[in-house]
Amino acid sequence: MASVLWGTTGTAATFASHVGPLAIGAAAMGIGGLLQALTALPLLRTARLALLRHRSTVLLGGAAVAVYPLAFYSSMHLAGVTAGTVVSIGSAPLASAVVERFADGRRFSLRWIAGAGTAIAGTVLLCAAEAAAATGDDGARQPGAVVAGVLLGLVAGTTYALYSWAAHRLMNRGIPARAAMGATFGLGGLLLLPVLAATGAPLLASWPAAAVGLYMALVPMFAGYVLFGRGLARILPSTATTISLVEPVVAAALAALIVGERLLPAGWAGAALVLAGLLVLTIPASSGTLSRRTGHTTP
Repeated sequence: MASVLWGTTGTAATFASHVGPLAIGAAAMGIGGLLQALTALPLLRTARLALLRHRSTVLLGGAAVAVYPLAFYSSMHLAGVTAGTVVSIGSAPLASAVVERFADGRRFSLRWIAGAGTAIAGTVLLCAAEAAAATGDDGARQPGAVVAGVLLGLVAGTTYALYSWAAHRLMNRGIPARAAMGATFGLGGLLLLPVLAATGAPLLASWPAAAVGLYMALVPMFAGYVLFGRGLARILPSTATTISLVEPVVAAALAALIVGERLLPAGWAGAALVLAGLLVLTIPASSGTLSRRTGHTTP
């Protein structure tokens, strides 16, 4: 459900096309992160000593939260929505796997590899189809801008994996999910406030732009990450980031239905591959697999 909400951001942003990527990212994640912290204040007070004991994890998660939206929206701005999305979202499961392998010593089952590989392949096919169907109204992009956008997409995917891992680690240390998410996203929101102050003027220039900013903060970022936190308390970050590959599927469908973009048959085939990979990951197996060190049962 979180990924479905996240998938609406691209279509929503088309109603405020004059607002820069830094302003959109800072408003969405900054305000959304602060709301996460405010609504979790009672839990944050109760868990404050535990959060202080694990402050390095909180700091890592908060810094990753602050960097992610700036890198993600800038990546789409420089490399295009298609390339920015596929690099940012598609690299997150792989980055999560690397983080969990080196930080937690976790080995991944063939089922996870098959499901993640199928979903990533579907994401690449979907975005390639979107690129082929693009009208090219913006003209050819400069190679340097595309390279910079791809690199920023890798930064976005890595920071997404890092804040997911940090929040999950806090939950594994006995901190409630709302407190773990409130601490990391609240800190990230605070770090984004200077960026919002410096770049956010266009959001106040018109009611449509302000409405887009409020929608992005309240629905995809606040409500979406509340749902994401509840899910992250029950599954591994690598599985959660792989499930989030449904986001570009939703984005492509909305772009076709609302914005009027055309999706080739290969795009629908890619969407089907993503959903097939998610089914492999989410349908319960006949017997659970114990993950190394934590002893948690994973699907």
